[in-house]
Amino acid sequence: MREIVLQTKGLTKKYKNFIALNNADMTVYRKDVYGLIGRNGAGKTTLMKTVTGLTQKTEGEFEVFGKNSSEYEDEKKRVGCLIENPAFFPNLTAYQNLRYYSYQKGITDLKQIDDALELVKLTDVKDRKFRKFSLGMKQRLGIAFAMLDNPDLIILDEPINGLDPIGISELRETFRKLNEERGITLVISSHILTELYAVANRFLFIENGRVLKEVTKDELDLECSRCIVVRSDDTKRGAMMIEDKLGINDFKVIDDREIRIYKPNTDPAEVNQALVTGGLRVSEIFESGVSLEDYFKQLVGEVS
Repeated sequence: MREIVLQTKGLTKKYKNFIALNNADMTVYRKDVYGLIGRNGAGKTTLMKTVTGLTQKTEGEFEVFGKNSSEYEDEKKRVGCLIENPAFFPNLTAYQNLRYYSYQKGITDLKQIDDALELVKLTDVKDRKFRKFSLGMKQRLGIAFAMLDNPDLIILDEPINGLDPIGISELRETFRKLNEERGITLVISSHILTELYAVANRFLFIENGRVLKEVTKDELDLECSRCIVVRSDDTKRGAMMIEDKLGINDFKVIDDREIRIYKPNTDPAEVNQALVTGGLRVSEIFESGVSLEDYFKQLVGEVS
C-alpha cells in the first residue's frame, strides 16, 4: 500500500463571512507529482497555506507524514514550500541570498546551499546578483530556497506562472529530477491544466473553495478520450451485447447507467441499431471527448 504523505479531511478556512476553503478532501501519496488545478481565487493558495501552517484552519483536519495538524511540528522540516516568494535581496548574489536564509533557518552546513543550487542548475550563476536573473532563474532560485532543508515534500504555488516556454521547460526538468532522482513528493498548483499535465500523475480540481474532483492521469485521459457514450438502465446486459454482438472489447462500464466505447472508427448508429435490435433500451448514445482545456472548462462550469 502506498504511503500517504499529505491528507486532508473536511478542511475548511473561513475569513469572517467568506469561505475560502470548503470541506476539502485530498490525498497525496509518496512520490506523487500532485497537480492542484483551479482558476485564480479558487482556493489553491489557501489550501497550501493551511497545510503548511501559514494560516490556521477553521474546521476539518489534515495530516502530514501521519501526524495531524496539532502534532506535526517536528515534521515541518520535511516540508519545503514556495507559496509566497521569499524576499530575495536584489543586490545580493544567488548564493548570498540562500546563505542569508540558511542562517534564518538555522542551517549550519553550507554545503546544502551548493547542493540546492546544483539541483536547479544555477551553480554557474551563483555569484550573479539576483536583480540580473530572468524570471525563470528567479523561480528556480525559489525552488532552491524550498530545498535548503532537504525536504521529502515540496509544495509550490504557481511556479510556472509568467514563464516563457524555455523557462517552463527548465522547470519541468527540475521537477523531474526532484521526483525521479531524489524521490521527492511534489504538490504544484496552477490555473493551466496543460502545463501541469506534462509533469503530474494525479490531479485535484478546485473551484470556489470546493474540491470538484480528484483523478489520476490515466483517469483524466479516459475522461478526455474520444469515445461513444451509451446510456441505458441495464449496462451489464449492454456490455455483454457490445462484446458478443459487435465484437468490441475496448470499452468501459462507467457506472450502472453509462458505457464508453473507445474503439476507433466505431459507428454510433451501428452500435445503437445492434443494441436496440437486441432488446436493450438505449436512452442516449453520442460521441464524446474533449481537450484538456475544454474538460477543465466543463468541470468548472458544473458549479459556476
